[in-house]
Amino acid sequence: MQQLPATIVVPTRDRAGYLDVALTSFASQVAAAGAEVVVVVDGPDPATVAVAERHGARVVGLDRPQGPNAARNAGIAAAHGDLIVLVDDDVAAPPGWLPALLAAAAATPERDVFGGPIRAKIERDRVGLLGFCGREKPPLTTLDEGPADRDVEQVWGANLAIRRAALETVGGFDEQIPVGAGDEEEWQERYRSTGGHVRYVAAAWLDHRRAREDATLRAFARAAYFRGRAGRRNDERKGRVRPLKAELRVLGGCVAHVARHRCANGVVMAAHTLGRIREGWGR
Repeated sequence: MQQLPATIVVPTRDRAGYLDVALTSFASQVAAAGAEVVVVVDGPDPATVAVAERHGARVVGLDRPQGPNAARNAGIAAAHGDLIVLVDDDVAAPPGWLPALLAAAAATPERDVFGGPIRAKIERDRVGLLGFCGREKPPLTTLDEGPADRDVEQVWGANLAIRRAALETVGGFDEQIPVGAGDEEEWQERYRSTGGHVRYVAAAWLDHRRAREDATLRAFARAAYFRGRAGRRNDERKGRVRPLKAELRVLGGCVAHVARHRCANGVVMAAHTLGRIREGWGR
């Protein structure tokens, strides 16, 4: 089969509503570029398969949940594009997102890995009795390396494009790394060790969404706790572990932030730090 300019790979699991919004957001860009979409369903999920097929995406189904890196590898294996664009299922891409990535790849043939800004879009202003004071980053994964294109150490897997040649050289994503524990970082570390460079593309931004019904303090705190545990494991993998006494000081600061600013982010940051402490204490 003739190679396409790009393949959008979307790993997903049990989030048909989010996937519907994501696929809708970049459908016209994919068609205009002559690209394709591959949705990897991480475990049996008929509702998600139905959404993907309704949008005309090719579907790769895994027989059991295997995690994001296994889903990424399965999507890459099925892709026909020269540029493999990995996104999460809870994103929404504005007009111009895919053209910006393709233009950057064409303008910098010496670069093989690209990524753009990730902006949080929480579809409510308050969670329970608390709001967001704006002094800390929102409780979702974001990325902002400024208004100009430049080389950076890494970008995130929610908005990550890789030339096929780099994947053939470096290999696939490590499927043994659990979600949140450096799953996409480890691949970029291997890529940089070959002399490669990661290119930040300022115009290739997209939204990281949290729908109103999911934007609860309980949900944010629970997710942050498990990200904290995974983050501690990732630090251990890289040999850069923060002492538990330092983690306890951070926890105290988070509690003080809640009391001082009545900010929901303080609760979320405290949950994240508790996850790090629990993981460190257990080891």
